[in-house]
Amino acid sequence: MTARSIRVRAATAMAGTVAFGAVACSTPTDGTGGAEDSVVVGIANEPETLSPLLGYGKDGNSKIFDGLLTHDAAMKLKPALAAKLPQVSDDGRTYTFTLRQGVRFSDGTPFTADDVVFTYDTILDEKTNNASKAELDALDKVEKKDDKTVVFRLKYPYAPFAERTVLAIAPKHLAGKQDINSGPFTTKPVGTGPYVLADWSKGEKLTFKANPHYWGGAPKVKNFTMAIIKDDDVRATRLRAGDLDGAILPPNLAATFASSKGKKTLAAKTFDYRNVTLPSANEVTGDKAVRRALDLAVDRKAMVDGILDGAGKPAYGPVPTDSPWFTKGTERAHDLKKAERILDEAGWTKGEDGIRTKDGERASFKLWYLTGDTLRQKHALAFASDVKKAGIEAEVESGTWEAIEPNMKHDAVLAGGGSPADPDFDQYLLLHSSLAGDGFNNMSRYASDTVDRALVDARRTDDTEKRRAAYDTVQRELVDDPAYTFLTHVDHMYVINDKWRTGGSGPTTQVEPHDHGLASGPWWNVEDWQPKK
Repeated sequence: MTARSIRVRAATAMAGTVAFGAVACSTPTDGTGGAEDSVVVGIANEPETLSPLLGYGKDGNSKIFDGLLTHDAAMKLKPALAAKLPQVSDDGRTYTFTLRQGVRFSDGTPFTADDVVFTYDTILDEKTNNASKAELDALDKVEKKDDKTVVFRLKYPYAPFAERTVLAIAPKHLAGKQDINSGPFTTKPVGTGPYVLADWSKGEKLTFKANPHYWGGAPKVKNFTMAIIKDDDVRATRLRAGDLDGAILPPNLAATFASSKGKKTLAAKTFDYRNVTLPSANEVTGDKAVRRALDLAVDRKAMVDGILDGAGKPAYGPVPTDSPWFTKGTERAHDLKKAERILDEAGWTKGEDGIRTKDGERASFKLWYLTGDTLRQKHALAFASDVKKAGIEAEVESGTWEAIEPNMKHDAVLAGGGSPADPDFDQYLLLHSSLAGDGFNNMSRYASDTVDRALVDARRTDDTEKRRAAYDTVQRELVDDPAYTFLTHVDHMYVINDKWRTGGSGPTTQVEPHDHGLASGPWWNVEDWQPKK
């Protein structure tokens, strides 16, 4: 878990098993998951809230809500609650949206411009507990021009602003009449999306039923269930047993289904990375020399080959190496000798047990990973093994987020993150000093004036070359003083029953963020699925 506004909480392995008992008993099954009009999928985590005002659906693909815009299969923006793409002023500071007419919330209330203004104003309200306010920093105000027109006015030109408008829209007539942070809307939402929430059994499953009055057409899949199973092995077992139509799995487990009849494996390219937080408050990880040594001591290629079975790539920062935003020349080779030399020159001396010390401080720190997440576990163990060769001890320990979060100021965490929409979306939350220690934002509490300036410069212009230069600065600074030890970018692997089609082919994936299957996966457009004839 990292700098993302929807803070997830994993269930226990036992709860995951119970969830499947509930799913299997409550959903008609033909031995391959649900009935002809039902789909059951296994995901790794669940949201803390279902309110867009608190962060749910901010990146799109909410089953309950819609944004003004949404993404197609190729991740290009297209209209949703807006009737067309926005009209943008020449100075890049005014976005005018014409709203789709005839849209109603699932309770029958008409969707209006007032709902759009209410949603954005409420998120920016200082009393609202939304960790993603910084993502709307460019927004000065949003105004209702008339019943079918909404105007966004920006403080400065912000190139990716249209991408921000995939944010889910909440109904003013309901959410506006209760406590935004704790009212019933947070768990019993009403939206304009293709599905209505039928039930949320915390730690077990989210059950949706089709919204027959959906403006995009009644969903072909009438019942959709997300079973929450944090344990990868349990998820694979239940998929194999026929309780699921699909699941997100680590590469090694997905590979076990390669010869399974009736199963299909899909790989999604992602911006999803795994990294190790390096808390600045820790005497060891707060030392620049240690951070530089860790960056060189890890064998990223071995992790891609051994942990991901090749389904990914080495990570040197939040930007994948095949992204046009990646700064060529910032790749770091595995170089144990150079790592040791850096530590030697900084005064970290190896003791008899092979672990270094400096001024009485032992080069040792705790490294947490999420219980049941085998991918994080393997990354943590590989990291610990690599850095021990340089004389640094990472004591690996697992726990729930409830156990991990209170210790994040001083202990390292095997974390993850990544957003494909725009480099600002991930890097600002991950690195800007103003967000140090703000929940899962800037978990390393990194502070660099140079990086701060570059991040602000990049988000305050719509000039592509100026933005590229700013992000080049950020990536080069992370070579000199790593805020985190980035390990891999992970391709997402899904296994689904080969009984479904959408359009003229089977389900597909998009380029995905760090998500755990909640809003991504082949079921991003499950409302369009139907059984093969």
